[in-house]
Amino acid sequence: MRRSRSEQTGLSYLSTGSEDAPLVVCLHGFPDIPRTWAPLTERLCEAGYRIASPWLPGYAPSSLDGPFDIPTLTRTILSFIDELSPSDPVRIVGHDWGSIITQCALAQRPDRFRAAAILALPHILAFETNIERYPRQLQRSAYMGLFQIPIVSDRIVKARDFRFVERLWKKWSPGFDPGADYFEELKLCLRSSMPAPLKHYRAVASFKVTREMRETVTAGPIVVPTMYLHGERDGCIFPGMADDQEEHFSAMFEVVKLADAGHFLHLERPAEVNAAILRWFEAHR
Repeated sequence: MRRSRSEQTGLSYLSTGSEDAPLVVCLHGFPDIPRTWAPLTERLCEAGYRIASPWLPGYAPSSLDGPFDIPTLTRTILSFIDELSPSDPVRIVGHDWGSIITQCALAQRPDRFRAAAILALPHILAFETNIERYPRQLQRSAYMGLFQIPIVSDRIVKARDFRFVERLWKKWSPGFDPGADYFEELKLCLRSSMPAPLKHYRAVASFKVTREMRETVTAGPIVVPTMYLHGERDGCIFPGMADDQEEHFSAMFEVVKLADAGHFLHLERPAEVNAAILRWFEAHR
């Protein structure tokens, strides 16, 4: 595993695999780090892929300079992909915030991708529609409202050595513990990054930013073959929020649900998740 930095985009990233192998870009979510992709990286590398997993903008050691709105994050990731694979289309995996960025990248530059896998956060438009069906999601998303309040939320998140973050993990993935060393690495990243990770959420409050994002995803269905994976015990995103999202994908689209997994399903059930993603990518060579 190599740690590198893209001076063009300001992203630091972990990479493994042969430089001439097909590239897979893996994007983490909140609150998380590239280590989240270690099991998938090992499996894909064994299958002959090259994997690059960046710290998202706002997560040290990547750049902490904003802005952190979704259109800007998407452009940064697309530039990162162009830098690492100037000519060949790549495969991409996105979890949580990484899923949102992936969706926008697929919609904006479908020519840059062969296939995609998104986890735990469905198509943006399906999420908006299903809020009416499953209003309980508003309660689950209450933390997003908290993060809109500068200073106050910064202090709450950092208090007692990021106890708030540990509680989110326990709530979102019931019964799962990634281990003390994992949390220590995550907390080290957050200590060096705050409050930038919360600014991702604050940028969503901008009408201009939201309009630009919606214009991207409403331009037409995603034409890149995409797999969606969701844990049915997800305590962050109610599984029903993914209902009927297939109408937003015009290429091959597959849903994989794991009954005994929560929000961090790729860490909870790595064998099943990794096998499904590898099968999908191999089917779209």
